[in-house]
Amino acid sequence: MVCLDQRRCAVHKLSTKKAFIAYFAFGWLLLIVADRVDELRVYQGATIAVTTLAIASIILLTGYSGQVSLGQGAFLAVGAYAAALSQTYWQSPFWFTLLIAILVSAAFGFILAFAAGRMSGPYLAGTTLALAVGLPTLANQFSFLGGETGLVYDAGLPPERFGEEFTLYKWFFWIAAFVVLIAMFLLRNLLNSRFGRTWKALRANSTAASLCGVNVAQSKITAFTISAGVAGLAGALLGMVSIVAPSAFPLSLSFTIITGAILAGVTSLLGSMLGAVILVVIPEIADVIAHQLGDSEKITTNLPGFIVSVLLILTVLFSPNGPAEAMRKRKEQHAKH
Repeated sequence: MVCLDQRRCAVHKLSTKKAFIAYFAFGWLLLIVADRVDELRVYQGATIAVTTLAIASIILLTGYSGQVSLGQGAFLAVGAYAAALSQTYWQSPFWFTLLIAILVSAAFGFILAFAAGRMSGPYLAGTTLALAVGLPTLANQFSFLGGETGLVYDAGLPPERFGEEFTLYKWFFWIAAFVVLIAMFLLRNLLNSRFGRTWKALRANSTAASLCGVNVAQSKITAFTISAGVAGLAGALLGMVSIVAPSAFPLSLSFTIITGAILAGVTSLLGSMLGAVILVVIPEIADVIAHQLGDSEKITTNLPGFIVSVLLILTVLFSPNGPAEAMRKRKEQHAKH
């Protein structure tokens, strides 16, 4: 038994080391590519990074612990406002505001998680949906939250040693890519730990997990809290590349995140990047198609939603766990043969 545990530990350490090298290499590749593309692509890259993290928060909550949130955008809003307020009124350093965003969102999620530990299915989904509807509107009621115009969340200017050609959008991309890669690496390790295995057991059968000694309520609270913290970090980064205002966190944002999670495969953490790429690229593809079809305003407005709907149907029919999970299973099958 001890020998088996030692082998598992050795395999886990080797896997973690390989993952670290892969994430590090991918990060360098992203920075090299970002230095050779135009400003629009750099901005899209930053948006993809933020969306990836937001989708990952849903994958942790739904794909692993089996809890459903229809209002994940509310936690993004909490994180963004927490970061912006701490910078505006306390003059907190930018990197410290990211930590504040995580802690405040996680605390907010922890409070809500007491209800989440006792609710499931449509009741929990309805509660989170109500939060997504109600929270952004509070900004219009309190002047210190910036009202309709919102708050500016400043990441500062890029270091002078990077040169004059290093634009502000490249700086945003560097920050977003750096933060998201670290967060994804930590999430990957967390989901491969006993926490991830416990959450999978809850998703499969909470009653059976309880009979095996799992504290169901505590495990759900932990998952909900961590998911909220991750979403809050994504919200702070979203505020960096856009603005911290009610218009940046509409109800549609929550549905967009869920859509990305389904396209990625709700149980696939690595697939979250694929889901983010699809969501960011689809409007541009729709513009090209609309231009070919006559460039009418009606086509341009409705085509992105139509494309997403078709992709969702195809995903549910042919790859319900997402393309990344399907590719992994095929690879395992080929390895067996």
